[in-house]
Amino acid sequence: MARFKYQGRDRKGKKSGVVSAGSKREALLELREKGIKVTEMTELPETFLTKDINIGFGEAVKTQQFVIFLRQFATLLKAGVTLVDSTVILAQQTESKPLKKALLAVELDLRGGIPLSDAAAKHKRIFSNMFVNMVRAGEAGGQIDETLEQLANYYEKHNDTKQKIISALMYPLVLTIVAIGVVIFLLVSVVPTFVDMFNDFDAELPAITKFVMNASAFMQVYWWLVILIMLLITFAITFIRKQKDTKYYLDYVLLRIPIFGKVLQKAVIARMTRTLSSLFASSVPIIQSMTIVEQVVENEVIARVLRKSRDSLEAGQSLTVPMKSHWVFPPLVSQMIAVGEESGSLDTMLAKVADFYEKEVDTATDRLKALIEPTMIVILAALVGTIVLAILIPMFEIYNYVG
Repeated sequence: MARFKYQGRDRKGKKSGVVSAGSKREALLELREKGIKVTEMTELPETFLTKDINIGFGEAVKTQQFVIFLRQFATLLKAGVTLVDSTVILAQQTESKPLKKALLAVELDLRGGIPLSDAAAKHKRIFSNMFVNMVRAGEAGGQIDETLEQLANYYEKHNDTKQKIISALMYPLVLTIVAIGVVIFLLVSVVPTFVDMFNDFDAELPAITKFVMNASAFMQVYWWLVILIMLLITFAITFIRKQKDTKYYLDYVLLRIPIFGKVLQKAVIARMTRTLSSLFASSVPIIQSMTIVEQVVENEVIARVLRKSRDSLEAGQSLTVPMKSHWVFPPLVSQMIAVGEESGSLDTMLAKVADFYEKEVDTATDRLKALIEPTMIVILAALVGTIVLAILIPMFEIYNYVG
């Protein structure tokens, strides 16, 4: 997000100030909506204090909103509404402010004779390379409406798979946070009330009680350290995922984790094959398609294999040569792609592979939920039970001693 200093006029007189926007054109549009006629605008240099810091949370436009936009766009074009008018209508209807700003800018470019693909390419946070290239291919074939429908189907299926993975992982994450919170509360608030009683009790305390009392003494002083460590781990993982070299090792570890790794592997393969199938079906050149998939696959382990596959294609060899020798790709993937290459129906074969692995992800996530729920409950019960036992055992001894 850049910052622009402007001077202009509105109904009340001269106006000046600073506005933040993705581009100069977006800044002008924003000021125009406020009734300000700009006479001069300059971009301010970026500093550390004004630089946007993206820690990886959220997205420019929600996938559901983008899918609705694509389907409405396709419907309007099929109904005979022009590109310019369709863009204006969608800009007025969308609930996403970033998408609205981008569409208003796209409308101006379309009126100036710029193709939709080139106009969209100026707004990379809203329109991905995949969107731009598929629309460009649709423009060449005169089938923009069908291309938009394909894009809507692609984003919808990708979002469904992504949500299934998130829902499967969210339960253990939430329960882990709850477990940590409960343990900290017991150690900080409950256990200390029994410490003086146990100290007055002139007897050897059980090892489990000593351990819990020591943990309680540590937690009362350094409880903030536990929270700080959790936050540091979260930010460290976010930072690692932003760097290609370190992200490779993080993705490698995630794919190798028992049970969870297999589900993630299937989800990534489903996304890769679905993306390639959509691009090939839209007649995007294969080398260009491979480059796009490398960027959107969101897994550096598979991205590196795709780079080797692209090099293999450029050398006149099969797309599947690097895939066959890498553990991340099951034989089914390379075999189906090889059949598609030989038969000239690569997009169809990739779609079938994507369908297969999307169903595998559905089944795996259902099994995972069924396995995780009792496991996490047992772990939580064990943690709380240990603390309770550490208090109850000496209490029984005190009762017997007094009795």
